[in-house]
Amino acid sequence: MRRVLILGGTAEARALAARLTGVHVVSSLAGRVSDPRLPAGEVHIGGFGGAEGLAAWLREHRIDRLVDATHPFAERMSASAARASRLTGVPLLALRRPGWDEEDGDDWRRVPSLPDAAAALPDGARVFLTTGRRGIPVFAGRTGVWFLARSVDPPEPPVPPNVHVLLARGPYTVDGEHALIREHRLDVLVTKDSGGAMTRAKLTAAREAGLPVVMVDRPALPAGVRATADAAAAAAWAQG
Repeated sequence: MRRVLILGGTAEARALAARLTGVHVVSSLAGRVSDPRLPAGEVHIGGFGGAEGLAAWLREHRIDRLVDATHPFAERMSASAARASRLTGVPLLALRRPGWDEEDGDDWRRVPSLPDAAAALPDGARVFLTTGRRGIPVFAGRTGVWFLARSVDPPEPPVPPNVHVLLARGPYTVDGEHALIREHRLDVLVTKDSGGAMTRAKLTAAREAGLPVVMVDRPALPAGVRATADAAAAAAWAQG
C-alpha cells in the first residue's frame, strides 16, 4: 500500500487526508497549537529535526509521496520539505490555498514582511493585529501604537507594551469583526495574505468600515516545487 505523508494542520491538509483512499496516510502537525483540529488517519505531532531529520523519517517509514500542506507562511518547513524530497527522491507536491484578491473599495498596502508591516504603522494608530501569535513579538518595539492582537493561543514575550490579546479561533463573521472594530475603535488592520474563507470576514469588515489594510505578502515556494490549490488534484496525485 502506498504511504503518504501530509505536512500541516491546515484545513487543506485535513481535507486532503479525508479524501485519500487506498493509501496509508500520516498527517504531521507541528504541535504549536494547544488543541489542534485532528485530521483523519494516523497523526504525527512534533518536528523532525530539520530537512535531514525529515529525510531520515521518510526513509524509515517508507514514504512514497510527500505533500506540503503547511500554512502559506511556514517558510522553514516548506524549505525542509523541498530539501528532504531532493535527498530521498520522494516526490513532493505543495497544496496551497489561493491568496486573497483586492476588491473594489479595499485600501490595501502590501509589504514584503512582518517587520515592514510594523514599520508602516503610524504613531497613535489603533491596530487590529491578526498575524498569529508567532508574529506578535515583531511589533514589540512599536510603543506608540495600541494593538488588539488575536491569536488561538497566548503569545510568548516580547509583546507590545500597549496590547490587548484576544484568544479566539475562526471561522469569524463580518458582524463579529465589525463589533470588534467599533468596541476597540480600531483604525488599521494588519494581516498576512494567508487566503482562505475562514478568516476573510475581517477584510470585508475593514472595507465596509473604511479601514486601511497592511497586507503582508506570502513567501515564495522553494524553487522547483510543484504546487496546486486543488485538494482533489492533490489527492489524485498522491494516489496515482
